[in-house]
Amino acid sequence: MARGSLRRGFTPDFDPDCGDTDLTSARQDVVIGRWQGLRDLLGATGRDWAARGHRIRQLAQVCAGSSTVESWLSADAHSADALVLRAATETARTFNVAIAAGRGVPIDQHRVDAAVLACLTAAEAYPEDPTPWVSLISVARLYPSGVRRQELGRWWDELHGRDPYSIEGHLQVLHYYSARWHGTHGLMYDFARDAAGVAPPGCPLPVLVQYARVEEYRFALDAAQGRHSAVGLSQHWNHDGAASDLRRTWQRWVMGRTETWIAPAELRDFNYLAHAACTAGARDIAGILLGMLGPRATRTPWSYTGDAEQQITKWHKELRPGA
Repeated sequence: MARGSLRRGFTPDFDPDCGDTDLTSARQDVVIGRWQGLRDLLGATGRDWAARGHRIRQLAQVCAGSSTVESWLSADAHSADALVLRAATETARTFNVAIAAGRGVPIDQHRVDAAVLACLTAAEAYPEDPTPWVSLISVARLYPSGVRRQELGRWWDELHGRDPYSIEGHLQVLHYYSARWHGTHGLMYDFARDAAGVAPPGCPLPVLVQYARVEEYRFALDAAQGRHSAVGLSQHWNHDGAASDLRRTWQRWVMGRTETWIAPAELRDFNYLAHAACTAGARDIAGILLGMLGPRATRTPWSYTGDAEQQITKWHKELRPGA
Protein backbone atom coordinates (compact mmCIF):
# COMPACT_ATOMS: atom_id res chain seq x y z
CA MET A 1 0.00 0.00 0.00
CA ALA A 2 1.30 3.48 -0.88
CA ARG A 3 2.80 5.48 1.93
CA GLY A 4 0.34 8.34 1.39
CA SER A 5 -2.79 6.16 1.41
CA LEU A 6 -5.76 7.02 3.58
CA ARG A 7 -5.55 3.77 5.49
CA ARG A 8 -2.11 4.47 6.84
CA GLY A 9 -2.49 8.23 6.93
CA PHE A 10 -0.60 10.72 4.81
CA THR A 11 2.87 11.72 5.98
CA PRO A 12 5.04 14.15 4.00
CA ASP A 13 8.53 12.88 3.23
CA PHE A 14 11.01 15.70 3.82
CA ASP A 15 14.04 13.81 2.52
CA PRO A 16 16.77 16.49 2.29
CA ASP A 17 18.16 14.71 -0.77
CA CYS A 18 14.74 14.75 -2.48
CA GLY A 19 14.85 11.04 -3.26
CA ASP A 20 18.38 11.01 -4.67
CA THR A 21 19.62 7.78 -3.06
CA ASP A 22 23.12 8.07 -4.53
CA LEU A 23 23.41 11.50 -2.95
CA THR A 24 22.24 10.08 0.38
CA SER A 25 25.01 7.48 0.27
CA ALA A 26 27.61 10.16 -0.48
CA ARG A 27 26.26 12.32 2.35
CA GLN A 28 26.77 9.41 4.75
CA ASP A 29 30.38 9.18 3.56
CA VAL A 30 30.92 12.79 4.59
CA VAL A 31 29.74 11.99 8.09
CA ILE A 32 32.52 9.43 8.50
CA GLY A 33 35.08 11.64 6.76
CA ARG A 34 35.34 9.51 3.61
CA TRP A 35 35.76 11.62 0.45
CA GLN A 36 35.89 8.84 -2.13
CA GLY A 37 32.09 8.64 -2.28
CA LEU A 38 31.94 12.33 -3.23
CA ARG A 39 34.45 11.78 -6.01
CA ASP A 40 32.52 8.83 -7.40
CA LEU A 41 29.15 10.59 -7.21
CA LEU A 42 30.25 13.78 -8.95
CA GLY A 43 32.19 11.81 -11.53
CA ALA A 44 29.09 9.77 -12.35
CA THR A 45 26.88 12.88 -12.51
CA GLY A 46 28.85 14.27 -15.42
CA ARG A 47 27.43 17.35 -17.15
CA ASP A 48 23.84 17.03 -16.08
CA TRP A 49 24.08 20.54 -14.67
CA ALA A 50 20.75 20.51 -12.83
CA ALA A 51 21.52 17.24 -11.04
CA ARG A 52 25.11 18.30 -10.42
CA GLY A 53 24.05 21.62 -8.94
CA HIS A 54 21.50 19.94 -6.67
CA ARG A 55 24.04 17.40 -5.46
CA ILE A 56 26.78 19.94 -4.85
CA ARG A 57 24.45 22.27 -2.92
CA GLN A 58 23.33 19.45 -0.65
CA LEU A 59 26.84 18.10 -0.15
CA ALA A 60 28.15 21.58 0.60
CA GLN A 61 25.74 21.89 3.52
CA VAL A 62 27.09 18.80 5.21
CA CYS A 63 30.71 19.43 4.16
CA ALA A 64 30.51 22.87 5.77
CA GLY A 65 30.71 21.21 9.18
CA SER A 66 33.52 18.80 8.36
CA SER A 67 36.97 18.69 6.76
CA THR A 68 36.06 16.07 4.16
CA VAL A 69 36.43 18.30 1.13
CA GLU A 70 39.82 19.46 2.43
CA SER A 71 40.86 15.82 2.81
CA TRP A 72 39.86 15.20 -0.80
CA LEU A 73 41.96 18.15 -1.97
CA SER A 74 44.91 16.96 0.12
CA ALA A 75 44.75 13.67 -1.76
CA ASP A 76 44.08 15.27 -5.17
CA ALA A 77 44.87 18.97 -5.20
CA HIS A 78 43.95 19.39 -8.87
CA SER A 79 40.56 17.66 -8.85
CA ALA A 80 38.12 20.00 -10.58
CA ASP A 81 35.16 18.34 -8.85
CA ALA A 82 36.79 18.81 -5.45
CA LEU A 83 37.50 22.48 -6.18
CA VAL A 84 33.90 23.09 -7.29
CA LEU A 85 32.61 21.40 -4.14
CA ARG A 86 35.01 23.41 -1.98
CA ALA A 87 33.69 26.64 -3.55
CA ALA A 88 30.12 25.68 -2.69
CA THR A 89 31.24 24.58 0.78
CA GLU A 90 33.02 27.88 1.45
CA THR A 91 29.89 29.69 0.30
CA ALA A 92 27.78 27.63 2.72
CA ARG A 93 30.23 28.26 5.56
CA THR A 94 30.19 32.00 4.91
CA PHE A 95 26.39 32.07 4.97
CA ASN A 96 26.47 30.09 8.22
CA VAL A 97 28.69 32.79 9.73
CA ALA A 98 26.28 35.48 8.52
CA ILE A 99 23.26 33.64 9.95
CA ALA A 100 25.01 33.24 13.30
CA ALA A 101 25.85 36.96 13.35
CA GLY A 102 22.24 37.95 12.70
CA ARG A 103 20.54 39.79 9.88
CA GLY A 104 22.04 43.20 9.18
CA VAL A 105 25.26 42.47 11.07
CA PRO A 106 28.23 42.68 8.68
CA ILE A 107 30.74 39.86 8.71
CA ASP A 108 34.46 39.97 8.03
CA GLN A 109 34.86 40.98 4.38
CA HIS A 110 37.99 38.84 4.16
CA ARG A 111 35.77 35.82 4.79
CA VAL A 112 33.55 36.77 1.86
CA ASP A 113 36.62 37.51 -0.29
CA ALA A 114 37.98 34.03 0.46
CA ALA A 115 34.73 32.42 -0.67
CA VAL A 116 34.77 34.49 -3.87
CA LEU A 117 38.35 33.41 -4.54
CA ALA A 118 37.38 29.76 -4.04
CA CYS A 119 34.58 30.20 -6.60
CA LEU A 120 36.88 31.83 -9.16
CA THR A 121 39.48 29.09 -8.64
CA ALA A 122 36.82 26.44 -9.22
CA ALA A 123 35.56 28.21 -12.34
CA GLU A 124 39.08 28.18 -13.75
CA ALA A 125 39.55 24.50 -12.88
CA TYR A 126 36.29 23.41 -14.55
CA PRO A 127 35.60 26.01 -17.28
CA GLU A 128 32.42 24.37 -18.61
CA ASP A 129 30.69 24.06 -15.23
CA PRO A 130 28.09 26.74 -14.32
CA THR A 131 28.06 25.67 -10.66
CA PRO A 132 30.95 27.90 -9.43
CA TRP A 133 29.24 30.92 -10.99
CA VAL A 134 26.03 30.06 -9.13
CA SER A 135 28.03 29.96 -5.88
CA LEU A 136 29.75 33.24 -6.78
CA ILE A 137 26.50 35.13 -7.36
CA SER A 138 25.12 33.65 -4.15
CA VAL A 139 28.00 34.76 -1.95
CA ALA A 140 27.99 38.23 -3.54
CA ARG A 141 24.87 38.99 -1.49
CA LEU A 142 26.99 39.00 1.66
CA TYR A 143 28.92 42.13 0.73
CA PRO A 144 27.17 44.93 2.67
CA SER A 145 26.61 46.95 -0.49
CA GLY A 146 26.62 44.07 -2.93
CA VAL A 147 29.02 44.16 -5.87
CA ARG A 148 29.37 46.61 -8.74
CA ARG A 149 26.63 46.23 -11.35
CA GLN A 150 29.23 45.57 -14.06
CA GLU A 151 30.81 42.81 -11.99
CA LEU A 152 27.51 41.11 -11.29
CA GLY A 153 26.63 41.41 -14.95
CA ARG A 154 29.89 39.77 -15.97
CA TRP A 155 29.36 36.88 -13.56
CA TRP A 156 25.81 36.47 -14.80
CA ASP A 157 27.01 36.39 -18.42
CA GLU A 158 29.47 33.64 -17.52
CA LEU A 159 26.74 31.60 -15.85
CA HIS A 160 24.13 32.24 -18.53
CA GLY A 161 26.55 31.27 -21.28
CA ARG A 162 27.10 27.87 -19.68
CA ASP A 163 23.51 27.10 -18.65
CA PRO A 164 20.99 29.65 -19.98
CA TYR A 165 17.99 27.99 -18.29
CA SER A 166 19.57 27.29 -14.91
CA ILE A 167 16.79 27.65 -12.34
CA GLU A 168 19.29 27.84 -9.47
CA GLY A 169 21.39 30.45 -11.23
CA HIS A 170 18.35 32.59 -11.93
CA LEU A 171 17.18 32.10 -8.36
CA GLN A 172 20.42 33.43 -6.93
CA VAL A 173 20.14 36.56 -9.07
CA LEU A 174 16.51 36.92 -7.98
CA HIS A 175 17.58 36.79 -4.32
CA TYR A 176 20.29 39.37 -5.01
CA TYR A 177 17.75 41.72 -6.63
CA SER A 178 15.18 41.27 -3.85
CA ALA A 179 14.36 43.99 -1.33
CA ARG A 180 15.73 41.74 1.42
CA TRP A 181 19.18 42.05 -0.15
CA HIS A 182 20.33 44.60 -2.74
CA GLY A 183 17.28 45.48 -4.83
CA THR A 184 13.57 46.16 -4.79
CA HIS A 185 10.35 44.21 -5.27
CA GLY A 186 9.99 45.75 -8.72
CA LEU A 187 13.48 44.81 -9.83
CA MET A 188 13.01 41.28 -8.55
CA TYR A 189 9.67 40.76 -10.28
CA ASP A 190 10.95 42.29 -13.52
CA PHE A 191 13.85 39.85 -13.55
CA ALA A 192 11.56 36.89 -12.80
CA ARG A 193 9.03 37.82 -15.49
CA ASP A 194 11.69 38.55 -18.10
CA ALA A 195 13.22 35.12 -17.49
CA ALA A 196 9.81 33.46 -17.64
CA GLY A 197 9.01 35.24 -20.88
CA VAL A 198 11.94 33.77 -22.79
CA ALA A 199 11.74 30.26 -21.32
CA PRO A 200 10.82 27.50 -23.79
CA PRO A 201 7.76 25.32 -23.05
CA GLY A 202 8.45 22.88 -20.22
CA CYS A 203 11.29 24.95 -18.75
CA PRO A 204 10.86 25.68 -15.01
CA LEU A 205 11.92 29.35 -15.18
CA PRO A 206 8.32 30.66 -14.96
CA VAL A 207 8.21 29.43 -11.34
CA LEU A 208 10.62 32.25 -10.51
CA VAL A 209 7.55 34.47 -10.20
CA GLN A 210 6.31 32.24 -7.37
CA TYR A 211 9.74 32.42 -5.72
CA ALA A 212 9.52 36.21 -5.98
CA ARG A 213 6.12 36.22 -4.31
CA VAL A 214 7.54 34.25 -1.40
CA GLU A 215 10.47 36.68 -1.15
CA GLU A 216 8.07 39.63 -1.07
CA TYR A 217 6.05 37.93 1.67
CA ARG A 218 9.14 37.28 3.79
CA PHE A 219 10.15 40.93 3.47
CA ALA A 220 6.67 42.11 4.44
CA LEU A 221 6.53 39.69 7.35
CA ASP A 222 9.87 40.94 8.65
CA ALA A 223 8.58 44.51 8.41
CA ALA A 224 5.42 43.48 10.27
CA GLN A 225 7.59 41.85 12.96
CA GLY A 226 5.90 38.50 12.54
CA ARG A 227 2.29 39.71 12.73
CA HIS A 228 0.62 37.49 10.12
CA SER A 229 -2.55 39.57 10.27
CA ALA A 230 -0.75 42.77 9.33
CA VAL A 231 -2.47 44.94 6.74
CA GLY A 232 -1.61 43.82 3.22
CA LEU A 233 -0.49 40.28 4.06
CA SER A 234 -3.87 38.57 4.23
CA GLN A 235 -4.42 38.92 0.48
CA HIS A 236 -0.81 38.38 -0.53
CA TRP A 237 -1.33 34.90 -1.99
CA ASN A 238 -4.79 35.00 -3.51
CA HIS A 239 -5.33 38.34 -5.22
CA ASP A 240 -6.02 38.40 -8.96
CA GLY A 241 -2.40 39.00 -9.92
CA ALA A 242 -1.13 36.09 -7.84
CA ALA A 243 -3.78 33.78 -9.30
CA SER A 244 -2.97 34.87 -12.86
CA ASP A 245 0.77 34.36 -12.30
CA LEU A 246 0.09 30.90 -10.94
CA ARG A 247 -1.93 29.79 -13.95
CA ARG A 248 0.60 31.28 -16.34
CA THR A 249 3.40 29.28 -14.69
CA TRP A 250 1.28 26.15 -14.77
CA GLN A 251 0.62 26.57 -18.49
CA ARG A 252 4.15 27.50 -19.52
CA TRP A 253 6.03 25.06 -17.34
CA VAL A 254 4.03 22.06 -16.19
CA MET A 255 1.74 21.74 -19.22
CA GLY A 256 4.80 21.97 -21.47
CA ARG A 257 6.73 19.20 -19.73
CA THR A 258 7.17 15.84 -21.44
CA GLU A 259 8.46 14.06 -18.33
CA THR A 260 6.05 12.51 -15.85
CA TRP A 261 8.62 11.97 -13.10
CA ILE A 262 9.77 14.84 -10.87
CA ALA A 263 13.56 14.75 -10.61
CA PRO A 264 15.21 15.51 -7.25
CA ALA A 265 16.51 18.83 -8.61
CA GLU A 266 12.93 19.86 -9.49
CA LEU A 267 11.25 18.93 -6.23
CA ARG A 268 11.63 22.29 -4.50
CA ASP A 269 10.32 24.12 -7.59
CA PHE A 270 7.22 21.91 -7.66
CA ASN A 271 6.64 22.56 -3.96
CA TYR A 272 6.77 26.30 -4.59
CA LEU A 273 4.15 25.97 -7.31
CA ALA A 274 1.99 23.64 -5.20
CA HIS A 275 2.16 26.09 -2.29
CA ALA A 276 1.16 28.93 -4.61
CA ALA A 277 -1.78 26.91 -5.97
CA CYS A 278 -3.03 25.98 -2.51
CA THR A 279 -2.76 29.48 -1.05
CA ALA A 280 -4.32 31.06 -4.17
CA GLY A 281 -7.32 28.76 -3.90
CA ALA A 282 -6.66 27.17 -7.31
CA ARG A 283 -7.93 23.80 -6.17
CA ASP A 284 -7.88 22.22 -9.64
CA ILE A 285 -4.17 22.88 -10.14
CA ALA A 286 -3.28 22.26 -6.50
CA GLY A 287 -4.88 18.81 -6.53
CA ILE A 288 -2.97 17.75 -9.64
CA LEU A 289 0.34 19.05 -8.28
CA LEU A 290 -0.11 17.31 -4.94
CA GLY A 291 -0.89 14.12 -6.82
CA MET A 292 2.30 14.47 -8.86
CA LEU A 293 4.33 15.07 -5.72
CA GLY A 294 2.82 12.31 -3.61
CA PRO A 295 4.50 12.31 -0.19
CA ARG A 296 7.68 13.98 -1.52
CA ALA A 297 8.01 17.45 -0.03
CA THR A 298 10.43 20.25 0.79
CA ARG A 299 9.98 22.33 3.93
CA THR A 300 10.24 25.61 2.05
CA PRO A 301 8.14 27.49 1.14
CA TRP A 302 5.52 25.87 3.40
CA SER A 303 7.50 26.71 6.53
CA TYR A 304 7.18 30.44 5.78
CA THR A 305 3.40 30.31 6.24
CA GLY A 306 3.17 27.91 9.19
CA ASP A 307 4.08 24.35 10.11
CA ALA A 308 5.11 22.64 6.87
CA GLU A 309 3.89 19.15 7.74
CA GLN A 310 0.53 20.36 9.02
CA GLN A 311 -0.11 22.49 5.95
CA ILE A 312 0.77 19.82 3.40
CA THR A 313 -1.22 17.19 5.27
CA LYS A 314 -4.24 19.51 5.46
CA TRP A 315 -4.20 20.24 1.76
CA HIS A 316 -3.79 16.57 0.88
CA LYS A 317 -6.77 15.74 3.05
CA GLU A 318 -8.91 18.45 1.45
CA LEU A 319 -7.87 18.03 -2.18
CA ARG A 320 -6.98 14.35 -2.46
CA PRO A 321 -9.23 12.60 0.08
CA GLY A 322 -9.19 9.27 -1.72
CA ALA A 323 -5.54 9.18 -2.68
